[in-house]
Amino acid sequence: MAIHPIGVHIGPGLTEDNQLDNGGPLARAAEMDADGVQIFLTDPQSYAAPKPRPDADDLLAGDVMVVVHAPYMLNVASTNNRIRVPGRKLLAQHAKAAAAVGALGLVVHGGHVVAEDDPAVGVENWRKTFTYQAKDGGFPLPLLIENTAGGGNAMARDMDAIARLWDAIGEFGAGFVLDTCHAWAAGWDLGTAVEDIRAITGRIDLVHLNNSRDAAGSSRDRHAPLTDGEIPTEVLVEVARAADCPVVLETPGDSAAHAEEIAVLRQALS
Repeated sequence: MAIHPIGVHIGPGLTEDNQLDNGGPLARAAEMDADGVQIFLTDPQSYAAPKPRPDADDLLAGDVMVVVHAPYMLNVASTNNRIRVPGRKLLAQHAKAAAAVGALGLVVHGGHVVAEDDPAVGVENWRKTFTYQAKDGGFPLPLLIENTAGGGNAMARDMDAIARLWDAIGEFGAGFVLDTCHAWAAGWDLGTAVEDIRAITGRIDLVHLNNSRDAAGSSRDRHAPLTDGEIPTEVLVEVARAADCPVVLETPGDSAAHAEEIAVLRQALS
């Protein structure tokens, strides 16, 4: 297999007044000898629209892979108009801003509906998100939908739910992010997860290669360092190998720890 970029999630890389923090994402990537970075464009719990970044031209022109993660609370599947409608607007704003920095894609969680709602309505709301955006020319970069760890009415926790979602949105070119901690928490077999997802979506665009602090099937989303968790390291390496696509580490630790994880993974995949 080709050695694809290995990146690390680092947060926005900006101060509160929109200035570069500790040199910004490119300096952080160099610190860790990372091939890429995953960043937020705003506070991940905020509905604020992204501001133009002072390093946008450098990110766009550089050879460091950039992935943008949408705010966590964004939920376009929701049946609550006060959540879904602002979420659609925010998703479009983040997609435009992510394209402006040359991002590989915009990672977004699949979202959920509440217990009394029919999940089919959430699936239809996802479809409407794409059809409404198509009226404005579509999204300017791939939306990469990520599997989630818990929630009975989640759009992207279980394989059958992901299949229903892809039946509705696959035609719009949606991409997929396989998060290994989330998959483990949801009780997936990581030995076959790549094959199983590709059979549904036809693609895996990115792997969030995270270990877990909890047992398989726990529904708990608590990431652990790459080589220090409940998932055997060799299993994680084989997921990355089988997926044969860019990897982002969302593991806890400082720059030195992440540099070590990147070195371990590069060696294992070489």
